[in-house]
Amino acid sequence: MSLDARLVVRRGDFRLDIALSIGAGETVALLGPNGAGKTTALRALAGLTPLTDGFVTIDGRDLSAVPPEDRRVGVVFQDYLLFPHLNARDNVAFGPRRQGVDRRAAHAVAERWLDRVGLAGLGRRKPRDLSGGQAQRVALARALAVEPALLLLDEPLAALDARTRLETRAELHRHLAAHPGATLLVTHDPLDALVLADRLVIVEDGRVVQEGDAATVTARPRTDYVAQLVGLNLFRGHGDGHAVRVTDDLVLTATDIVHGDAFVAFPPAAVAVHPRQPDGSPRNTWPAVLTDIQRHGDNLRVRLAGPIVVAADITPAAAAQLDLRPGRELWAAVKASETRAYPAA
Repeated sequence: MSLDARLVVRRGDFRLDIALSIGAGETVALLGPNGAGKTTALRALAGLTPLTDGFVTIDGRDLSAVPPEDRRVGVVFQDYLLFPHLNARDNVAFGPRRQGVDRRAAHAVAERWLDRVGLAGLGRRKPRDLSGGQAQRVALARALAVEPALLLLDEPLAALDARTRLETRAELHRHLAAHPGATLLVTHDPLDALVLADRLVIVEDGRVVQEGDAATVTARPRTDYVAQLVGLNLFRGHGDGHAVRVTDDLVLTATDIVHGDAFVAFPPAAVAVHPRQPDGSPRNTWPAVLTDIQRHGDNLRVRLAGPIVVAADITPAAAAQLDLRPGRELWAAVKASETRAYPAA
């Protein structure tokens, strides 16, 4: 049960135009900033938003003109959208009943799914009597009870607190691994994507800007959004061997060899901050001005303006020694061995 689709949707000045392929048993995460078109894509696959152009096929069957209720698509929305007047069992049984299954058999299906998601014995509870994690699991059971060829998850963990999110993420991973159909996970959370998905597809402004497995995407980001998502400083320039010119006044050296249009990336932890121009091993140094400082885990993350704008992670002790404050003139340094360069094309 694989998906092959090209989704073209025009809404005012916005145009979504992306191709998606998801294999049987595969989970693909669709990531992107707000307004990128993620939810529009999900609704188009579900048949809730009409296509301007393109197609949606599952196992070769064109679903473009098929109404939502006949698509064998299960959807878990961000706010779950459980029917408030139905108990958990009847919420899960709703799909099988719509498929023509009689009430007793549909209730039996619902009870099995509630047991599988760890909610045995809670079938008579109304949505208002469920915790956030329990409501999410009922919504998942309801989506899976129709044996969907395509499972769509729209920010399924966003409404949960941190502790419940951790537990539910692990539970969701187990169910996705057992799902034989294709799964699309729409999320803005990179951790959800990395834990739950086999492959990442990044969309910006209605188009795909990067896709691949997690290792490929995180090692070689191709836009500022992706770089921020994976926690890297990213710059575009022109490569000439080990050197990449990123501005008229700054050339960065890397151990990689690139020629022509190229990206340079390095983590904030690789950026050393000095009160004056350093001597010795760093081959990449430039003057900078501190513009912002924030706590980041056990360290501090500072933003440095200059020929390039970079983020750097430093310890509180180092910050005290450097007398860091906005407007402070400093020097930034990155070793060539901690700088990655790769073709932009």
